Amino acid sequence: MTDTAFEFFVTAPPGLEDVLLAEMQAKGFASAVAIPGGVTVQGGWPEVWRANLELRGAGRVLARIGGFLAFHLAQLDKRARKFPWGEVLRPEVPVRVEVTCRASKIYHAGAAQQRIETALRDGFGATVDPAAPVVLKIRIDDNNVLVSVDTSGESLHKRGHKEAVGKAPMRETLAAMFLARCGHAGTEPVLDPMCGSGTFVLEAAEIAAGLAPGRDRRFAFEQLATFDPAAWSAMKDGAAARAVMPAPMFYGSDRDAGAVRMSRDNAARAGLADATRFDCLPAADIVPPEGPPGLVIVNPPYGGRIGNRKLLLALHGQLGEALLTRFRGWRVGLVTSEPPLARAPRLPFGKPGAPVPHGGLKVQLYQPPPLR
Repeated sequence: MTDTAFEFFVTAPPGLEDVLLAEMQAKGFASAVAIPGGVTVQGGWPEVWRANLELRGAGRVLARIGGFLAFHLAQLDKRARKFPWGEVLRPEVPVRVEVTCRASKIYHAGAAQQRIETALRDGFGATVDPAAPVVLKIRIDDNNVLVSVDTSGESLHKRGHKEAVGKAPMRETLAAMFLARCGHAGTEPVLDPMCGSGTFVLEAAEIAAGLAPGRDRRFAFEQLATFDPAAWSAMKDGAAARAVMPAPMFYGSDRDAGAVRMSRDNAARAGLADATRFDCLPAADIVPPEGPPGLVIVNPPYGGRIGNRKLLLALHGQLGEALLTRFRGWRVGLVTSEPPLARAPRLPFGKPGAPVPHGGLKVQLYQPPPLR
């Protein structure tokens, strides 16, 4: 089945599907098509592995391994027992089953889940475990049963090298997509004046280096019958060989000394200590590094997330003053959930980007023209 093309689905936060589509097209996934919630693409198992390894904006990669019609539970049970599970699953690897139902004669997701789990146990010999490393996602829509396997395991924002995080951290996948939305391609300096655990800075440096975001972690597809360890090892080695460490032009700062320590530790684990610099200072004191203008990108605290609204208005105002007086020619990206805080820096922001889910809130990216 390794060489047989099938459809897989790469998830993205609503509002950023076009950013993921552009990344996938740039990475050579030519058949990619954006749909609500992500991107569909045709490919074989090596393409599934590569999507997990290389895509910075992807949340998960779901391989759509088959399907059938079922109009009632008895039919679901019968056809699930005949499904060729062994082409993808290994009977000795436990699985977990998740079912959703929509506009179908089978409307009880719990009952459908029980039937599929029984078919897996009795017909295939699998162990069903709620903590299993492999997850089957079954969607019953208009009586069509679509069977997918989550090939990622843990969410892809967990790169594998960032152990220290601060309060309300920006997910790595989301940071990468906001960087892309700001036009960062790895050839300019990037500064985050409220860096927290360093997510924006590290993602920007990795983009410049050409480092594969999944290089330091494991994936659920390594537990599947379709996995080829030798081919996977060669793919990872090839990605590593293409990486080139960039010059030190990725900067973070924070008034919290603990955040600066976290950022430095995370950079060291990611192999980016020589490409990044983190300093302890308040946002009001930032100055541009030597060299050409680049991008200031920041996810400052906002009232629904951290802190007192009046104090945050003052903090945003101080940031805006520093940017307007010292950062001529630089571009700015500011992520927040609260329009009043976006107005506080008094930057000439245009219409914000689409609302994007983050930490139970909806955040938007605000960008002005290059500062003058």
